[in-house]
Amino acid sequence: MMSWVRPWCLAAASAIATEPLCSFAASPDHATDLTGRVQAIVTLKSRDNFVSEYRYDVSVRNLSPDAIIGDSLVIVLDKITNLAGEDREGLTGESFLKRFDVLDQDGQTDDGKPYFRIPAGTSPDLVPQTDSLPAVVRIRNRDYVAVFTPSFKVLGQKRPPPEAKRVESPLSPTSPALGPSTATSRNAVDKLIQLLIKKGVLTEEEWRKANQP
Repeated sequence: MMSWVRPWCLAAASAIATEPLCSFAASPDHATDLTGRVQAIVTLKSRDNFVSEYRYDVSVRNLSPDAIIGDSLVIVLDKITNLAGEDREGLTGESFLKRFDVLDQDGQTDDGKPYFRIPAGTSPDLVPQTDSLPAVVRIRNRDYVAVFTPSFKVLGQKRPPPEAKRVESPLSPTSPALGPSTATSRNAVDKLIQLLIKKGVLTEEEWRKANQP
């Protein structure tokens, strides 16, 4: 019964059925820089003075008009600045980031910066004007007394717009649903005419005249 279904129909149905399960494993390798379209919300949650360790919750707020694929979001610890807003040592030019231990990171970018995956929420997308769940970032300061501010860059992927669906007209002569239906109706009419002729209600000559253009 389903032999007439076109291959593209099956492919479309399969894609629709599995869309919520599609996964974009969060990684900076295939993500794009969303700077200017999202905002990293950084909240200091705790501080351990004994080991000079700081714990932050970092969530992402979508400021763009587009939905962003939830499990594509990655935050990158881009730099650490001092009170003067500088991110490098004045004499050596060394990045302050190298003075810190970044714990439980999910990996590093090609230029050696730590990154963290944003946890997936209940929705597959981060829609406009909403915040993601926070990623936990732990930073240990080797200088102990130095005051610093972490700065994050956000990477991810925008949700592509849905493709237009092809709809075949029910009156189309190529519609597979019309073929069997039309043939069945024609056979029923022929059987009725033959029965009327056999019963003497209608002659073949009358039938031919009635069907002449």
